[in-house]
Amino acid sequence: MESRLTDSLRVVFILTILLAKGSSENDQSLKFCGTWRHGKQSLDVSFNLSPGCKEISISANKSSLSVEGQITAKCSTSDVIHLEQLGPEESDFCLYWEPLLDQLKLQIREKNHTLCRPTSLQGSCCTDLSRGPNEPEADYGIANGRIQTDVITDKTLIAFKFNGESISCKDLCNQTRRGSTQVNMNGENAEDPCATSFEVEMNDDFKGYNVTSPVTKGVFQEPTATVHLPTALKQAAKTTTKVVCTFFRNNTEFQVGHKKVRILSEVVEITVENEIILDLPEPIRIDFYHDAMTPKMHSRKCVSWDTRKDPLQVRWLEDGCITQQRGEENTECLCNHLTYFSVLVQLEPRPVRHLLALTAITSLGCAVSAISCVALITFLCRKSRRSKERSIPIHLGLAVSLAALNLLFFFTGVLANVGGEGLCTWVGAGLHYSLLSAFTWMGIEVFHTFWLVYMVFTPSPKPYIWNLVGFVLPAVPTVILAAVGDIYGLREVVPIEDVSSPYLMCWMKANHKALLAHYFTTMTILVILVLSGIVMLCLVYRKIRPRVEWKQNRVAFLSIWGLSCLFGTSWGLTFLDFGPLSDLVLFLSCILNSFQGFLLMLRFYMLEWMRKQAGGSALGSNSTGSTRQHMLKAPEKS
Repeated sequence: MESRLTDSLRVVFILTILLAKGSSENDQSLKFCGTWRHGKQSLDVSFNLSPGCKEISISANKSSLSVEGQITAKCSTSDVIHLEQLGPEESDFCLYWEPLLDQLKLQIREKNHTLCRPTSLQGSCCTDLSRGPNEPEADYGIANGRIQTDVITDKTLIAFKFNGESISCKDLCNQTRRGSTQVNMNGENAEDPCATSFEVEMNDDFKGYNVTSPVTKGVFQEPTATVHLPTALKQAAKTTTKVVCTFFRNNTEFQVGHKKVRILSEVVEITVENEIILDLPEPIRIDFYHDAMTPKMHSRKCVSWDTRKDPLQVRWLEDGCITQQRGEENTECLCNHLTYFSVLVQLEPRPVRHLLALTAITSLGCAVSAISCVALITFLCRKSRRSKERSIPIHLGLAVSLAALNLLFFFTGVLANVGGEGLCTWVGAGLHYSLLSAFTWMGIEVFHTFWLVYMVFTPSPKPYIWNLVGFVLPAVPTVILAAVGDIYGLREVVPIEDVSSPYLMCWMKANHKALLAHYFTTMTILVILVLSGIVMLCLVYRKIRPRVEWKQNRVAFLSIWGLSCLFGTSWGLTFLDFGPLSDLVLFLSCILNSFQGFLLMLRFYMLEWMRKQAGGSALGSNSTGSTRQHMLKAPEKS
């Protein structure tokens, strides 16, 4: 009896506080936390939300936590999230509701799930959520329910319900502003009624100043951004002594056009009237504070809005800003100019360093390699008429597959921009097929070299078998993946220098299904190729090292370098793109692999030149022994 009386008094006390606040001001947001007592079986979170302002219910049982009701202005969503095994039979969680952003987030054991994503400011907001009727107690449910830090009850209830009241979002914005006694607060912004502007007077004794974003009442009791104006700003401003800092809490108007990149924090605008401030000797420091919603593998970058070309086009650039991550919830930006600033987070895929330079190198390499492969194909066709070497059809197959690969890769960017998603499906499948075919032919080169070196008196398989393996076999996974669908298509490659301007190409899409296909086909074959190529190089080295010809430097170099091109071992650099030498490895891999067709042509022309220097006796022979000699070393002079 005494316990029930205590709980009742506690509820009355909390409601009295909430009503007292609501008499003059509206609560901007809601933070409801509790402990979910559940079983040890698989768990899930279900939610069903729709526009309105009636009631939201947070309920739980042995296996499921549910959030449902009418509370949003625009968000209408329904889904089930399957959770990993949480271990103990209870889990702490918090539900965050921000009516100004129409955003609802659920946090379970420090893992965040966004149920309703931020949207633009609506006409009406659902706020002033008050506790609804009591729900019965149970063994499984929600215990220690609390609003902010005020505990409602420590009992385990099946559900907690809250009723809301509708209010003009513009009025709610006006109530949440808090001014400063040291700066002039301009109040409402014409672009965004929820933005807050502060005007700072830079007097003669100006030594720098910190401007902090207004504290929002409700869920977050801390500022979301702090701007440090340096002394150098006073010296750079020539015609005015006033600087204006505007904080845009609603950042949806500044979001970039594609979904792979989004703004993590609010947007801060720093301006000096009728002046352009660039190249400050002492940078402006902006501390952005945000929740730890972003996984660690996703990069955060400080960016500024470039308004020079088109002020109406959102164009975020990294130029002029240095990013310093101070932890999962704090990003510091050091910028040497004035404009709009924020923090962008790259979701998927991660941005690529030096994309412009790598694209230029790859385009040049593919163009040179494609021309080289055509010349090599012509050379090998002529050579096949004079020689019956069984290695020539293999070299020819590799040259054809590399020519197709380089041609498609060279035009993939143009075709992606011209043809769009429909054409990219076919081009992406063709590019994947030609890549698998090239890898297969390199694997055939490895196998055929082993056959020549270690099975001297056994004839190698006939050319049509190699053609079936090199051209038909790679088509099998490509056709299967194309039939599955949603694998090939338009792919965005995001440069780290300008995350708002992705490079378009035709390849595999950036979804989970395409990623699995990439790993089980391309990466698996590549691992096998590189490992077998390295092993074969070691075996060939052991075989030919005792020979007299090995002592000639050009023969030793040509043997290893030439076979490395044939065996595709340079693709192994792909797996070394990490650590302090990452950029060097990235450029080296790009150069070697894009110019691979040219290097192969150079190898065969060098062999032909060396053959002529030796008198030409070895090439005309059709014996297995002379073929092995031709592939592994320079022929002996007769």
